[in-house]
Amino acid sequence: MKQSLGVKAYLYPMPVLVIGTYNDDGTPDAMTMAWGGLCDYDKVALNLEEAHLTSSNVAKRMAFTLAVADCAHIAEADYVGTVSGKTVPDKTARCGLHAVKSEHVDAPVFEEFPVTLECKVLELQHGIAGFRVIGQIVNTLADERVVGADGEIDSAKVDGAIFETSGRTYCRTGETLGGAWDIGQKFGK
Repeated sequence: MKQSLGVKAYLYPMPVLVIGTYNDDGTPDAMTMAWGGLCDYDKVALNLEEAHLTSSNVAKRMAFTLAVADCAHIAEADYVGTVSGKTVPDKTARCGLHAVKSEHVDAPVFEEFPVTLECKVLELQHGIAGFRVIGQIVNTLADERVVGADGEIDSAKVDGAIFETSGRTYCRTGETLGGAWDIGQKFGK
C-alpha cells in the first residue's frame, strides 16, 4: 500500500550542477543549482531565484557554464551553493576552485569539475515557475580521465555526485542495471 506524503520534490536522483558566470569586474562566480537540468538534447533549463548574483550575471553576459560536480569536490560545490557572491565575492578562490575562460562562451570553466557544458542563453523567462534560463549547449568539455575508449564520457569515471532530496544529503551513484532502450526488450516488441 502506498502512503500519501503531500507535495514533495522527490524526483531522484538530482545531479549536483554548478553554474559558472563572470561578475561585472570579470572575477569568476559559481553557484550550485538545485532546480533544473536537461530539457532537450542540446538544451538546459535553470530555475533560479532572480535575486541571486549568478542570475544577474547570466542575464548580463547571456552565457554560462554548467559543471557536473564529482564526489571528490562535493564540499566545494556545497560551499558555492550556500554562500552568496554578493557577500563573499571571492568564494570560488576561497574554496580552491580554479577558473579558465571558456573558448566558446563568456563564462568560466572550473578545472576541478570533470564535465562542463558551455552554454549560451536562448531565453530568459519570467513566469509561474519564477526566473528560468533556457540555455543552448554549444560545447561539452570532459577531462581526459573520464572519457572512455569509445570517445564518450564514462559516468563511472566521472563519479558524479547526486543530491538526495528527501534526506538533504549528497550521494554517489551505484551499479549499472542494464542498457537503456535494451533492458526492457525482454518483454518483446
